[in-house]
Amino acid sequence: MCHDHDSRPPIAPIAGGALDGERTVLTASDGNTLAAFRARPTKGRGVGIVILPDVRGLHPFYEELALRFAERGIDAVAIDYFGRTAGTGQRGEDFDHAPHVPRTTWAGIATDIAAGVDALRRDGIERVFTIGFCMGGRMSFLSSTLGLDLAGVIGMYGTLQGPWRNDAPAPLDRLDDVGSPVLGQFGGADEGITADAVSAFDRGLEERGIDHRIVTYPGAPHSFFDRKAVDYAKESAAAWDEILGFIEERTGP
Repeated sequence: MCHDHDSRPPIAPIAGGALDGERTVLTASDGNTLAAFRARPTKGRGVGIVILPDVRGLHPFYEELALRFAERGIDAVAIDYFGRTAGTGQRGEDFDHAPHVPRTTWAGIATDIAAGVDALRRDGIERVFTIGFCMGGRMSFLSSTLGLDLAGVIGMYGTLQGPWRNDAPAPLDRLDDVGSPVLGQFGGADEGITADAVSAFDRGLEERGIDHRIVTYPGAPHSFFDRKAVDYAKESAAAWDEILGFIEERTGP
């Protein structure tokens, strides 16, 4: 598992920040229905972000993260991966995601990502980013290959090489197809993502002239971006600043 059940984003709410958030259901182009959480700012900036969760699918961590983006004027939609196998109903902490993860496919997830992007664009939001965590980090990097005209993709400790639990390709194997700016953030003590893989990703993007920024936090583990991870509060704050800065540099404040 990427985060614990009681993990939450390490971002303080903005006092008095008015916004709107609700659970909803999206329909993908292949007819799949998937659960989602939509957060709308009181005053939007014409910027949106699709949030791709870790292996648990749509979880309160990502619903709260959507609200934190909305407080900063960024429309957000967090999507679920398991509409095809677990339906669209709300799930408790006892939901066993493990049997559902290997039943996902990259084709299905790609279609669901597009549904999230479409949901934002139907509301008039043209500048759309993706952000993902762990499983979602890999999927976010790969979303840059889908021809969705994304303003940028952000991956938080997304795996870069080798096979995964479904048939999603390795980002390192799809560098020639990347069509969006990339922000990758990694923990230097993450045993599952090697420094060599991160360096190869950075070098490959550079060689292809792709706008990107790769940040590694020395000593930080996998899934360090967590309110419970008090030992890495400084790294989490820096990562959040990187995320907002990456978006603002490509859209304006």
